[in-house]
Amino acid sequence: MMRAGFKAAHPWPIRALNRVGNPLTGIGAAPTLDPQWLRSAARRATGLEWVADAYLDDALDALATSLRNDAKLSFLGRKMVQVRLVGMLSTRLRLRELIRTNPGIAQLPVEPPIVIVGLQRTGTTLLHRLLAADPSAGSMSSWEGASPLPHPQQPSGAPDLRIAQAAKDERSLKYLAPQFFAIHSVEAEAPEEDVLLLDFALHSQMPEVMFHVPGYAKWLADQDMTPAYELHRLLLQVLQWQRPRGRWVLKTPAHLEHLDVLLRVYPGAVVVWTHRDPAQTTASSSSMLAHYQALFSDRVDHHELARYWLGKNAQIIDRAIAVRAEHPAAFVDINYTELLDDPIAAVQRIYHAADRRLSDDALTAMRASLQENRQHKHGEHRYSLAQFGLTITEVDAAYRRYIDHFAIQTERGGVRGDR
Repeated sequence: MMRAGFKAAHPWPIRALNRVGNPLTGIGAAPTLDPQWLRSAARRATGLEWVADAYLDDALDALATSLRNDAKLSFLGRKMVQVRLVGMLSTRLRLRELIRTNPGIAQLPVEPPIVIVGLQRTGTTLLHRLLAADPSAGSMSSWEGASPLPHPQQPSGAPDLRIAQAAKDERSLKYLAPQFFAIHSVEAEAPEEDVLLLDFALHSQMPEVMFHVPGYAKWLADQDMTPAYELHRLLLQVLQWQRPRGRWVLKTPAHLEHLDVLLRVYPGAVVVWTHRDPAQTTASSSSMLAHYQALFSDRVDHHELARYWLGKNAQIIDRAIAVRAEHPAAFVDINYTELLDDPIAAVQRIYHAADRRLSDDALTAMRASLQENRQHKHGEHRYSLAQFGLTITEVDAAYRRYIDHFAIQTERGGVRGDR
């Protein structure tokens, strides 16, 4: 059961729908998450045949099993997951057909990207939008991440139908959880995390972020992520094929978990690691994750969620430090306070490491981005460790190696806003 201290406010029609629909799960009348049904639905949606793919099929089986057994999905949550999975599988079928008919896509060069990583809530979104504002940079918009392939019914010369769909999805999210935008802004035409591309392999942190799926998480921990990152690269090539762009600027906190694979698939990448006091990131990210999972479940145990991610993130950091020791020249460190106090100076350090010139046009665009993406644009995000059953002492203990290794500055005098 969801404990006192966390509440996600949904509109009354959504609460009523779930109240009526939730009992249907117990009698087998709720939207199905059977893998075979999902694959068949993707075939019907695309008119393309399913070709056995052990990497994808095994992932679908593991995820669907955990969603059914662990996630405690609401009626609406289950339907949204069903639609999402059918859409992702349909994209995989269409991608195979696209590459079959356009094999040159897979030969397009991909420059070594600039990749922003770091714990959740360390300023990665602010920095990503700042770097992506440079007209010479390549970034992926939210609508491209959700639908990286051309729309099959796209009229010639008309506005891209994927943008309209992403805008519709944005409005739906604002209706379902208006408070979510104060935590993490989701805008159809703004730069978005490239973890969305990894998710098309069904090998990514996204299910762990969105749902309570310990069974899937345990399965994923033993998997080789190389094919997922190779798919990630192929989807970047698909996006370049549709619209040529400059050197990619990517951002995903989850890359911290697989920096070894990232650097193999993208040799020469510049990894920008953002840092912040874990006592602040833990409280803020726990709030974000609890609100995210409440989109799909009425039974979010936010104390359990916070402890799970505290342990997981501490392990991820230890792994990332070990990989970094083997590739020290690939990394640039940016502190959260530094980023807020002088963002342009932070950008200049990154550009120096990436051997890029910061043009006057880029500076003008970046300053405009700072104004557009000012703090609390969608409201202020309030949170505390106590809300999630944690103490500063526990968090400091979990992250002791990280705090000592990077000499992390603390923010114990007060909570600063998040980006």
